[in-house]
Amino acid sequence: MSEPDKFEDDLLYALTRTGEGFHPEQADRAALVAGGYQRGRRRWRRRSTAAVVGGAAALALVGTGAVYLTGSGSSAGTATVAVASTAAAPSAAGTALTPASAAAPTAKPVTGPEVLAAFQALLPKGRVTDGKGTGTEPTDKPGGGVYAGATLLFDDGQGQAAMGISLTRLAPNDPNRAQNTCPDKKLVPYDACTATGLPGGGSLTVLQGYEYPDRHVSTKWWNAKLIGQDGRQIELSEWNAPAEKGAPDSRPTPPLSPEQLRAIVTDKAWDAVIASIPEPKPVKLPDPGTVYTAQEILDTTAKLLPGGLTETETGSDGTGYANFVLDDGKGKSLVQLNVQDWSRGSDKTKEELFGTARTLPDGTKAVARKEGGNPGMWTVDTLHPDGLRVVISSFNSGTQKTPATRKAPVLTDDQMQAIAAAPVWKLGK
Repeated sequence: MSEPDKFEDDLLYALTRTGEGFHPEQADRAALVAGGYQRGRRRWRRRSTAAVVGGAAALALVGTGAVYLTGSGSSAGTATVAVASTAAAPSAAGTALTPASAAAPTAKPVTGPEVLAAFQALLPKGRVTDGKGTGTEPTDKPGGGVYAGATLLFDDGQGQAAMGISLTRLAPNDPNRAQNTCPDKKLVPYDACTATGLPGGGSLTVLQGYEYPDRHVSTKWWNAKLIGQDGRQIELSEWNAPAEKGAPDSRPTPPLSPEQLRAIVTDKAWDAVIASIPEPKPVKLPDPGTVYTAQEILDTTAKLLPGGLTETETGSDGTGYANFVLDDGKGKSLVQLNVQDWSRGSDKTKEELFGTARTLPDGTKAVARKEGGNPGMWTVDTLHPDGLRVVISSFNSGTQKTPATRKAPVLTDDQMQAIAAAPVWKLGK
């Protein structure tokens, strides 16, 4: 594992876990599970963002992908559970939780032990230890009252496995409601993934992947994420090890099958928990004039490519990012673009990134970088006079994680600079 790759993994882990080296209480770790799926989906983006910068600059660029949630909870000690779960089965925690249909708009908060009990009741037969729950009681901690979750160790006789579930609500205008799809396999290797619509609206994704996409550690990470029509977001993660990171595998695969993951996140036991979470405030969305959609990036770049090259296998993961594959007949080359409004960015960060950059005739600053590895990544980073930042990266392989298939990417540094520094990119569009 190269030092840049290690930096990428450490940085994103730090972002989604509120600090590398920070060891929260078990109950607090339940809240951090909320970032798990986004971590898996967004890890690929770091090689054209965090990996080409450092320190504060990296944080400024990818910080929006992190989830900062903590909560309170209490231990439930050790328990043995023998309740098999089906999506239609009544919850054994029903005596502790009021069904959502009967809950008032300001439903009574659910306690951490109640959340943990509901989670345990939906697991198959096995031994549960180290259980911690976070309820929806208002607290003075970030995320207090608007998030619930539980973590535990589960052993069905085949080896201990870490598990965590998180529950929250998304505002009606939250873009994350529409971002529950399988990751782009050019960027995130995984064994299987299904994305389905739910009756009445909403979506459900079940992913069988790995804790590290480059698989330098064999730990598997399986995840189910439900986004409901009512804005609920329920996410369940499990590993084939007693810890998400830093522990040897204890079993070949995580204990819950995809069908069991699906059944747990769709269970009615969670209705009361969701009902006790306050209606979230609308998300402040960026000015459409300062944001490039993935399709706009693809359309703009297609017109700037050298003759004879065509975008294929296009992909994206939301606003400001797009990727595609080029093939000049000598092998595939993955290309990624990030387009961001840096008009109000920190001068210190800009200096860190572009202090040694070349200044082009129109005032655009440009710097080229090359990251070794297998595959390698070539990057040209530009900052336009109006504050629009355009970063283009190319790989000497058709994916971000498979070995190099050619000596260099299809695009040269000069060609990438011509694309990223083109005057057609404008902040006001």
